[in-house]
Amino acid sequence: MRNCVSLTGLFLVGFLLLPSLADEAKEQAKAKSLFNGKSLEHFEVPQFGGDGEVVVKDGVISMGQGVMLTGITYKKDDLPKTNYELTWEAKRTMGIDFFAAATFPVGDSYCSFIPGGWGGAVVGLSNIDGEDASSNETTKYLAFKDDQWYQFKLRVTPKKIEAWIDGKQLVDANIEGKKISTRNEVDLSHPLGFAAWQSAAEIRKIELRELKAK
Repeated sequence: MRNCVSLTGLFLVGFLLLPSLADEAKEQAKAKSLFNGKSLEHFEVPQFGGDGEVVVKDGVISMGQGVMLTGITYKKDDLPKTNYELTWEAKRTMGIDFFAAATFPVGDSYCSFIPGGWGGAVVGLSNIDGEDASSNETTKYLAFKDDQWYQFKLRVTPKKIEAWIDGKQLVDANIEGKKISTRNEVDLSHPLGFAAWQSAAEIRKIELRELKAK
């Protein structure tokens, strides 16, 4: 009899959880593609100076190696300022520095996520309280291989900026009460952009999903 009651209780708990699981699945279905895989529709190629060539082929945005920065900037006016996730895939095909730095909205400001900067290994956010990815609390070190695709995910909420590479969380930054900004080199990447420094790179599967405010 006791076992029957336990099983009945588990069934009721599971039944009550079904609506919340359905809501979560519905929320996750909101992800939208920012890159159509065919052209740079809704993107511009900013002129940083000494840029490499940017072309689209076979569902991939290829950014040639530049003297300094080469990148793309999303210009459609439909971006959230917080409570969202941004995902993309990228690989470096030439060079020794960052190859898929993402600049993104954070409230009324912007921030950059740097993968493989400062000679190829620094991972972190630029800037927090004026300190860039090489010298703040988010600084990590990771070796990146050329011609290997990496999966990136950013999550922005009013309290945090989080980042993952290939499913491993590398950034978990509390931003309450902190000044968030970008280095002036990437001003042309506002409000949302990707850039490579003295490196050639390929980017694909750029998606954004809005999150429900907690």
